Amino acid sequence: MVSISIVCLLSLFLLLPSPTITAAFNYKSALSKSLLYFESQRSGHLPHTQRATWRHHSGLADGLQQGVDLIGGYYDAGDHVKFGLPMAFTVTMLSWGAAEYGEEIAAAGEERHVLEAIKWGTDYFVKAHSEANVLWAEVGDGDTDHYCWQRPEDMTTPRQAYKIDTNKPGSDLAGETAAAMAAASVVFRKSDPHYSQLLLHHAQQLFEFGDKYRGNYDKSVEKVRSFYGSVSGYMDELLWAALWLHRATGKREYLDYAVANGVFFGGTEWSIKEFSWDVKFAGIQVLAAKILLLEEEEQLPESHQKVLQQYRAKAEHYICSCLNKNNNGSNVLRTPGGLLFVRPWNNMQYVSTAAFLLTIYSDYLTAASEKELHCYEGTVPAADLLDFAKTQADYILGNNPNGLSYLVGFGRRYPTRVHHRGSSIVAYRESQGFIGCTQGYDEWYSRRKPNPNVIVGAIVGGPGLRDEFLDERGNYMQTEACTYNTAPMVGVFAKLNSLAQTNLSKGSLPGGLKCLGS
Repeated sequence: MVSISIVCLLSLFLLLPSPTITAAFNYKSALSKSLLYFESQRSGHLPHTQRATWRHHSGLADGLQQGVDLIGGYYDAGDHVKFGLPMAFTVTMLSWGAAEYGEEIAAAGEERHVLEAIKWGTDYFVKAHSEANVLWAEVGDGDTDHYCWQRPEDMTTPRQAYKIDTNKPGSDLAGETAAAMAAASVVFRKSDPHYSQLLLHHAQQLFEFGDKYRGNYDKSVEKVRSFYGSVSGYMDELLWAALWLHRATGKREYLDYAVANGVFFGGTEWSIKEFSWDVKFAGIQVLAAKILLLEEEEQLPESHQKVLQQYRAKAEHYICSCLNKNNNGSNVLRTPGGLLFVRPWNNMQYVSTAAFLLTIYSDYLTAASEKELHCYEGTVPAADLLDFAKTQADYILGNNPNGLSYLVGFGRRYPTRVHHRGSSIVAYRESQGFIGCTQGYDEWYSRRKPNPNVIVGAIVGGPGLRDEFLDERGNYMQTEACTYNTAPMVGVFAKLNSLAQTNLSKGSLPGGLKCLGS
């Protein structure tokens, strides 16, 4: 196997002209495994097509106490709380990837799986948006949930549900959920027009609700504050929702909203070095720049063009900061191994979103026939954005000082003690005997052995600033995986796989060899 891989790689470098994407990794496999991960995070009644077979039904009474059906949706990470804000961001990013790279995903044979991953989330949001001005924000709470180490199938923790409404507003949550449903409506427009319209209807209602009754959701749902508090406030989510509704509907009124509120809400003011479930400004700025770059609106007033230029300038500040081309310390840090580094706790979430924005912005510049990006430290060819995004993807897949894939289940070496309750305890299908709240800590959490269930496709929190990584179940800052880590990489892997396949078709490898796979 080693000799075949070496021949394969040498053949690639000999056959493929620069600058092209060389298939150092099997991006198709990475894409497939990434989508499989979302099946491991499902809550509710699992379908017969469930591929993560170590999982079983869970949370079947969610919402019962409140008289509303809240069965379904996703667990965000290694616990069993259904947090609305990160779940919505996960679906927005899955949908954005599918909207940009739908053909590439379909060519890789993963169209059905990406649609299922998105729909599992949006079906839940339709339920959670039970009235025009009511959105259920959370099921369960982190404090009691974290006290137990159980499989989701055995949950004994309280499943209290919490909502936002006109008396307890949550514009950030309403805005992000509106963005998710609007983005998903774009994805389903051709394959399921009726469902697309249903999602759009909910998105418009949620945006109106969030805009009319303004406030931070973590002030209305205090239980969430220690886990997914909204540090950036709600203004970024309202801009985010407006731009996604503009893309979904083509209606100028939503663009007018983003233009009119650009300064006051910070969209044209904030120079940001991160993009996450909380801080949306970089994503907003890239969406706005796309409208200008690709001339998606005819006869824009000069005032609109001026504001969109301001959005674009901030978008490119973010891109340049990732490329280490800004000044005055406004670049994103990098580890010695070349990984973007924002924070010690779950840094990979920032890496994956950066890789995604770099990838699509490279495409936007190319489509607009703009060959270069102008940064403070000089011009950068548009292709270099994609090249750098690839370095981040390749680091995740194993091209790093530890020789470790941070995408679980990919490659020969990957984290085996992921901080994840269901993964770390014997599968329910194998042993249906009840495992109690603290029993899981006593018998499973402290075990030195690898997790009995491999949570394929999960991207863990990743290494520290010096590329150091400790594969220990208790090291939750580095070994816990989250849905919003993997979601942005779906689009990135689809793009890289498509380019690799295109390059391979220009020159076949000797003997029909395939490159490094997993």
